[in-house]
Amino acid sequence: MNTNIEFIGRRRLVFVFASLLLLLCPLPVPARAQETKPHAKVVKLDAGEKNYLPLLNGPPESVTMKSGLVVLAPGKSVGKHTTGRHEEILIVLAGAGTMKFSDRSSLPVEANHALYCPPNTEHDVVNTGTTVLRYVYVVASAPSAGN
Repeated sequence: MNTNIEFIGRRRLVFVFASLLLLLCPLPVPARAQETKPHAKVVKLDAGEKNYLPLLNGPPESVTMKSGLVVLAPGKSVGKHTTGRHEEILIVLAGAGTMKFSDRSSLPVEANHALYCPPNTEHDVVNTGTTVLRYVYVVASAPSAGN
């Protein structure tokens, strides 16, 4: 019985000692990575010889937006893709083309025009003109848009 009391006493002593040790010498906690917030910036719209120039790549450059400059040669397309849970707007800078949708409908793509594409919309942009088609697209998250 006496051995049992000694064991409980030692156990309590170890607990008190460990608690004091943790209070007096806390374990190092890794520093949280600093949250990077978006900052204002300027991007020159010059893709050079490339057919794509990223403008915004999403967080941390922006809150939700992604954007890029697309340059399509005559007869070329960006390829079928979907907006998913995003809205998309195209701002056409030069050239002409067509935005084609999976239901076989289409919209004209013309310089100095903007086109809106809602969430969950499969589409393709084709340069149907005789000169280069240049446009900027911007996509932003549309959280209420289910897949």
